Formats: sequence, C-alpha cells, structure tokens
Amino acid sequence: MSDDPSQTQFSAVIVAGGQGLRAGQSVPKQFANWRGKPVLSHSLKSLADAGADPIIVVVPSPQDQAAQQIIAEFACATLAKGGLTRQQSVLAGLLALQASAPERVLIHDAARPDLPRSVIDRLLHALDSHIGAIPVLPVVDSLAFDTGGMMAGAANREELRRVQTPQAFRYAEILAAHRAWDKESGAGDDAQVARAAQYEVALVAGDEALKKLTFAEDFTVTHVPVRIGTGFDVHRLGPDEELWLCGIKLDHEKGLIGHSDADVGLHAITDAILGAVAAGDIGQHFSPTDARWKGAASDRFLAHARDLAAERGYAVGNVDVTLVCEEPKIGPHRGSMAARIAEILEIDSSQVSVKATTTEKLGFAGRGEGIAAQAVATMIAEDKG
Repeated sequence: MSDDPSQTQFSAVIVAGGQGLRAGQSVPKQFANWRGKPVLSHSLKSLADAGADPIIVVVPSPQDQAAQQIIAEFACATLAKGGLTRQQSVLAGLLALQASAPERVLIHDAARPDLPRSVIDRLLHALDSHIGAIPVLPVVDSLAFDTGGMMAGAANREELRRVQTPQAFRYAEILAAHRAWDKESGAGDDAQVARAAQYEVALVAGDEALKKLTFAEDFTVTHVPVRIGTGFDVHRLGPDEELWLCGIKLDHEKGLIGHSDADVGLHAITDAILGAVAAGDIGQHFSPTDARWKGAASDRFLAHARDLAAERGYAVGNVDVTLVCEEPKIGPHRGSMAARIAEILEIDSSQVSVKATTTEKLGFAGRGEGIAAQAVATMIAEDKG
C-alpha cells in the first residue's frame, strides 16, 4: 500500500437521487446552485481532484439533462440509475464499477458538497489496515431519550459520534455486503451494511465543513466573517445650491446638484456598504425619479444601508472615504465629517477615515465643475451567540 494517499487508486460512488423537498429549492437539491455551482459539482470536483476514477453518479434517471450537464466536465464520471432506497442506489453504483474492479471505493452523499481533501486522505490511509472507514465528529451537546415528549433518560455522549460521508471501503467486501443486505432491515447507511456483514469499520476524524445541506437556509449566502464593498459617486457643482459633504454643510459659493442633497461622500459610503452585503446600489433603494427623495438628506440613505446590513448579520468594521476636489479645502473639516459619519453608522469615529485629494487641475474635478468620492467599507459578521 502507498503511504501517499494521492498515489492510491480508488473509485467513488456519489448518491444523488433524493428529491430534497425540505431544502425548498425549485429543483432537487443536488442540482440546485450552492456557492455558484450545482451542489453535485462540488463533491465531484473534490473527488476527481483527489484521483477518484471512475466516479459513478447515481441519479433517478441517467437521461436527466441537469445531471448530464453537470458531469460533462468530468471525464472520469458516468451516470447510473438509482433504486427506490438509498441502499439500492448505492448497490447500483457499486455494480456499475464492476468493469473497472477497483480495490477501494468511497461512497458519498451529493448533499455534502464541501468535501475537504484531508478527510479523503484519512479515509484512504485507514483502508490500509481496515475493510471500512467512516468520518465522524464528537457529540458536544447533552442527549436525552424522548418518551411521549418526556425525558426518559440520558445517553452517554462520550460513546456516540456523528457520522458523515464519504464512507470508504474495500470494493469487493462492500459490494458483497450490499448484495447480502436484508431488505427487511431498513435503509441503513453503508457502514451499517458493512457491520451487518460482520466487517469492522474504523473511525477517522471528520470535518464540520462536511455539513449536509437539508433545509432552505442551508442554501443562503455563506456568512463569511468579513466582507468588503466599494462605492463611487460624482455630482456637478452649481450656484444657488447647498454644499453637503460627508453629512456636514459647508459654506461655499457653489453646491452639489442632485435629486437629494447630492452628498457624494455619504452616497459613496452607502454604495460601499450595500455592495459589501450584496444588496444592490443606492439607486435601487432610492430612485432619483422618486419624488419622496427630492432634496432628502443623505444620512437617511446611509442609515438605511447600515440597517439593511445589520438585518443580514453584519456590522460596520470601518469605512474609508476619499473626496476628490480642488475646492473647498477638506482638511479643516475632516474631524467633524468623521464624527458625523460615525454618528450615522453608530460606530466610533476611530473607525472612520476621511481623506481628500485633487486631480492636479485635470478633468472635471480639476476645473471645479464637480466633486467625486470613492469609499471602501469593511463589514464584520456579528456574533449571534
């Protein structure tokens, strides 16, 4: 046996036959998009990259166009028709491997798309000395037996493990075990099938990433700890207009022209926050053709972006805005601008940076025709614990 799992020859069976009704998707969950690709594509790629060949994908119908399109990019993958139960589907996949007669096989559920290479390596190593191996995680919560809604006793969590897939086996033995499986024994997973055939199954460390996609919320955008957005805005300068910049009214011979108060600084920050949480842009939330926002103070827009981000579980980490203009001079007002932005965002002023630059008399800003602003916002996932 090779000490390097990457050099170990193995095949794989991916069971992708369920309907996934609880997932609330318009198609079976294995074909629904998750992190930009169909769920099935993720584990297919992980197994193919690890060297699995061939890979049998078991689906309700090999003629399913969605399944065919997904496996088309994987030369090592073919489709097989599943059965009425998961065990029957796995057997169908194992039988489809008979021509290649692999020494080892990994059996995986398509609904677990985030498959770390380290788990695959641990499973293959375990097969050097065991017929079967499965990834498991410890049980961290207390457990209780439920009898008619009443606690009847406690289970010893030290003796229990959460079982994941893929489950790894020597091919000949797991094929024989599935062929001998008593159909009256229920829908056991592959480790239970192996145990019923008197084979020992080793336990290796699993990974929390191998979470099974089950409910609609499992398909929502991953709550990454940090997100970053950018914003940019420009408004013309004109006479007889008030000049609002970063929430502060400045005395100047000209003001910015716009449907609202045309505060380019707050507009840029608003777009940066909306962009960070993938919530569109300022125009989608406050249309420049809507009379409600005629002359509106832009702090309302920024407060809305702050609240929308909070609804999605994010708080402002910091904002950095740069004003581009020849006049007025921004330096004397930086402190008050930062304080006002912090007040609107309900953060400390140390989390706000206001800078200014010129274009060396070039372009519209250099000619004093308008003011531009660009902003960056860092959003931090809030701890709901």
